[in-house]
Amino acid sequence: MHGVSPTDPGRTIDWSRTSADYGAHRPGPPDSFFEKLRRLGIGLPGQALLDLGTGTGALARRFAAQGARVAGVDIAPGQIEEARRLAAAEGVHVDFRVDPAEATPFPDRGFDVLTANQCWLYFDQARAVAEARRLLAPGGVLVTSHCSWLPRQDPIARATEALVLAHNPQWTAGDWDGHVPERPAWAGRGLAVRDGFVYDEALPFTRESWRGRIRACRGVGAALARDDVQRFDAEHQALLARIAPERFGVLHRIDAHVLVPA
Repeated sequence: MHGVSPTDPGRTIDWSRTSADYGAHRPGPPDSFFEKLRRLGIGLPGQALLDLGTGTGALARRFAAQGARVAGVDIAPGQIEEARRLAAAEGVHVDFRVDPAEATPFPDRGFDVLTANQCWLYFDQARAVAEARRLLAPGGVLVTSHCSWLPRQDPIARATEALVLAHNPQWTAGDWDGHVPERPAWAGRGLAVRDGFVYDEALPFTRESWRGRIRACRGVGAALARDDVQRFDAEHQALLARIAPERFGVLHRIDAHVLVPA
């Protein structure tokens, strides 16, 4: 999310701790996101594409299924292990590696497209920009994107966030105002915005899948001890039984910036 701190004071964020829920319940952006990128010439068959901060490979696996030649890097070994398992189950090939986005093992000018979904805030941004410029082939693009629920507009998201904060008061990613800048401040002078989009869509959940989605968020599964996650989840289950039907939508704001070396 734009304008959100990458840290929670006093908490260690370890995505490997929640990789199973992440792989099962964080499927990534909806089909409409990939269609918009396709219209911008991104994720096409034969493109060389690197997904930075790939997590469990939601974008990487989708682009590979579309025919791109895809690699993905993440610093969390558990995320990469889950990404490899899911890719094998889906029958797609992605070169997944445990590496930081700021220092990848790939050669200069090796990629037509770099993607980074819901993760750029965690990078050393100056180093990541320099690495992106090194990796991009002539005419290549960097796509940074987000798919974030809107707690100020969606009552289920708002109630869930209140419960997360009750269990983890150090969590700083709540109450996002939904603002998406025309140009990311971190782009500096090294990158220019070529294209982009922002739109809202209600993503479908069941009570069970929303519980899994929240267990896989940074304020819960990536930060709390296992017993604390279980206590949170039991309370979340009870909350949803009171306020939500079995199936519901949660309003998300989906955005992407398509950047090129300046």
